Amino acid sequence: MRLEELASAQARADGGRVAVRWGAQTLTYAELWNLSEVMVGRLVASGVGAGDRVVVWTRKSPAVVALFHACLRLGAAYVPVAPSNPVGRLLRIAQECRPVVVVVDDETPGPTHLDEAPWDVVTLASLQHRGSDLDGAAPPPRDDPDELAYILFTSGSTGVPKGVCVSHRNALAFVLWAVDATGLTCDDRLANHAPFNFDLSVFDLYGALAVGASVDIVPEEESYVAGRLLSFLVDRRVTVWYSVPSVMSLLVTRTELADVGPRLPLRRMVLAGEPISVPHLRRAMAALPGTAFSNWYGPTETNVCAAYDIPSPLPEDVRTIPIGTAASGAELHLEAADDGATTTLRVEGPSVMLGYWGARPTGGVHDTGDVVQVDDRGLLVFSHRADTMLKIRGNRADATEIEACLESHPEVAAAAVVVDGEGIDAQLVAFVVPGASAGRPGLLTLKAHLGDRLPTYMNVDRVVVVEVLPLSPNGKKDRRALHEAMTTTAPAPQAVAH
Repeated sequence: MRLEELASAQARADGGRVAVRWGAQTLTYAELWNLSEVMVGRLVASGVGAGDRVVVWTRKSPAVVALFHACLRLGAAYVPVAPSNPVGRLLRIAQECRPVVVVVDDETPGPTHLDEAPWDVVTLASLQHRGSDLDGAAPPPRDDPDELAYILFTSGSTGVPKGVCVSHRNALAFVLWAVDATGLTCDDRLANHAPFNFDLSVFDLYGALAVGASVDIVPEEESYVAGRLLSFLVDRRVTVWYSVPSVMSLLVTRTELADVGPRLPLRRMVLAGEPISVPHLRRAMAALPGTAFSNWYGPTETNVCAAYDIPSPLPEDVRTIPIGTAASGAELHLEAADDGATTTLRVEGPSVMLGYWGARPTGGVHDTGDVVQVDDRGLLVFSHRADTMLKIRGNRADATEIEACLESHPEVAAAAVVVDGEGIDAQLVAFVVPGASAGRPGLLTLKAHLGDRLPTYMNVDRVVVVEVLPLSPNGKKDRRALHEAMTTTAPAPQAVAH
């Protein structure tokens, strides 16, 4: 089976059922499939064929969902890039994956330099109009489940984004498991909160397609405005919602969720992407007594590989929510970490990515870099990262990519980035060493510099200027010392002699 077969089957079975909603725009399953066919013809006219890549740098909409299916029907891989990514980062992603076409919104503000590169730039609107010369351009159905379906570019430890390559088989191993785990049916309504380049959106889009449910796309401008988001969930009668714990915390701390909860027909809330605040979870469970809660875990490279259904009521002695047991057909293995005192998680199974773009295949095995423990019930509990990967309000960011961008500024000789706080209030703090012959770097200057190169969520919130960065005995940046410097009144951190 392949991903596009999900939509095809629903279009044949009940084409009049609503598939995707966004504001006043609605596509039924039949309309979704027919629009994807029109887009197939337009993509073929632009030179797109099997094995090619199509970068999609647009706002979310039903038409974008149809575009994804058009790419899949052609055997091309789509590469979603959220609008929060500036042109500089878009260009780096495109230069990495070498697309035939870059799809943009109908109005792209300002010069983008996209037209100077060796790919066509087309608007989403232009792909939606069938020309008589393109009639019958649809290719024959494809049948290889191991074909590359999409590439999700994530923050990379080398200072440049890295592309996670996912096949149809990889994605469906998760999607079909998730449909069963949530008891999803054609009567459900899902809310797509995550950007399309975030792996949480895979369940929203393809889980709904698998059973004939409908998905309502949360507009970007409402995603983190607590009151408007809650109104959206109520007005759209959402029954299953998959989001990050930070957003749950946003609702319980900045809305009257307890008052509105009885009007929300939410039967299941699935949380993933970062540790869950137990106090906020307790408040959410009290406000939504008819809602079941789940904690799903997995990096982009594996999608969900572990899951835990949270008991209700939550026992009073609970301080941490486990990530649970194996999911999506995965096998989970604990490996001794480099420090010899902790264990990291290795995942093997059908949902593990094909590999990173341009690198050798994984063979279905991925070392997550997450330090985990096993509790007395045999459940896995996430502890911390063994590397420089950070989570900021549910988004994945590698500290070294942010640091590389900071160090490319002439006023910065060295930089280290850490997260201060947790949940929706978490902030990225940059410790920077000024250049020898430059001025003292300021927050606004560095934010503008990063804003041209990184997505919004990877921009720093605070800048602390120091004479030197603390180093560990092996010469690496000592991030723990930086954390301690933020929470104590000790003098500015000094380098460790070695």
